[in-house]
Amino acid sequence: MIGIAALWISVLLLGGGIALDRVLTSAITRNFDDGMNYVLTAMIAAAEIGPEGEVLFNRQLADQRFLEPGSGIYYQISAKGHEDWRSRSLWDRALRVDTAHADRNSHVYDSKQFPGEPLRVMERTVILPGSDVRWTFMVAQARSGVDDQIKALRATLIKSFALLALGLIILAALQTVYGLRPLRKVRRAIVRMRSGMESRVTEPMPSEVLPMVEELNALLAHNERQAEEARTHAGNLAHALKTPLTVIMNAATAQSPDLNETVIREATTMRRQVDHHLARARAVGRRGAAQSRADVWPSLQAVERAVRRLYPDARVDMDGDKGAVVRVERQDLDELLGNLIENAAKYGGGSVFATVARDGDMVEILVEDDGLGIPEADRTRIFDRGARLDSGKPGTGLGLAIVRDVAEIYGGTVALDESEDLGGLMVRLRLPAA
Repeated sequence: MIGIAALWISVLLLGGGIALDRVLTSAITRNFDDGMNYVLTAMIAAAEIGPEGEVLFNRQLADQRFLEPGSGIYYQISAKGHEDWRSRSLWDRALRVDTAHADRNSHVYDSKQFPGEPLRVMERTVILPGSDVRWTFMVAQARSGVDDQIKALRATLIKSFALLALGLIILAALQTVYGLRPLRKVRRAIVRMRSGMESRVTEPMPSEVLPMVEELNALLAHNERQAEEARTHAGNLAHALKTPLTVIMNAATAQSPDLNETVIREATTMRRQVDHHLARARAVGRRGAAQSRADVWPSLQAVERAVRRLYPDARVDMDGDKGAVVRVERQDLDELLGNLIENAAKYGGGSVFATVARDGDMVEILVEDDGLGIPEADRTRIFDRGARLDSGKPGTGLGLAIVRDVAEIYGGTVALDESEDLGGLMVRLRLPAA
């Protein structure tokens, strides 16, 4: 940042210095030319034709330097066929005249006709009253004076702009160092957090850095929640597996005659517990991913085909928004819908109806069946792990618990109600729309 600022400042000041140099140099040169033009105009105004056709001044020029040889300012009046009339300051030298062209207006140019003495020459072609001869009036002045002024001006510009550039670069460096200081404070805070001294960035920060600090603290809180959830899941899994393992160990120790059946039954329970916690762990790991999205209708169709193979006598009908998309991973959406529709087909009377509708920023999925339903007093308890109202059919009572846990992980909800159309249970699943 400091290097880019220094380069940009240098480019701007260089361009501005060149432009200012041209403006001031032109102003000095124009002022110099105005002085010569004044002298040239005075010469033409004072000139008249003498008795023998020569040019005479009816009054002397005011500048006495024309009378001093080598004074650096000269004049000369020339015409074809006439002797040049030169100022005494020229002494034995003469200004070079180009009689091939005529300058009706003042014409100025630089000349090096005198060795070691660059000149600035202004000339004009005039026809004086009483003569038809074209006279070339010329005024020349050494450039040393104007060149010295330009050199002094450029030296001042270079020093001033160099100091200005140095000051601006130092200012940019100080601004950069001071402006990035909050980031160094954040880095030190992260070092303290990594060493266990702090758990958050609590030091006051400028408003420009505050959003980043808030996001960092939110990320830390999110990671802590995930770690706590992981510890909770591990504890729940250990607790859930402890009872079946105890039953198996007791049966094995007592050499129970139904040991095989006990092992198979308890192993099935443990497998469902493991599947339940693995489903939660997958959902927690994928939660918040920006690419999490799934189309509801293809997932419903896939679940319907699977349930139809498991329960050939059940009929699953679907209706609603076929373009609905939710912010849930496809695998987790299949897990949610699979549990709900499988339960409806297993415990219902044979008819299952699934409806998809968009409700604001949520997608609502209704799964209804024509079974006996669930009494209102048991609708909360049924979500507990292992809770079953119909023990006559195979299962572990974890389906609705998985649905509730996974839906809540993604910011959704699940509720039970009575189906008005089919008379059985209606499960209302709401998930965030993508």
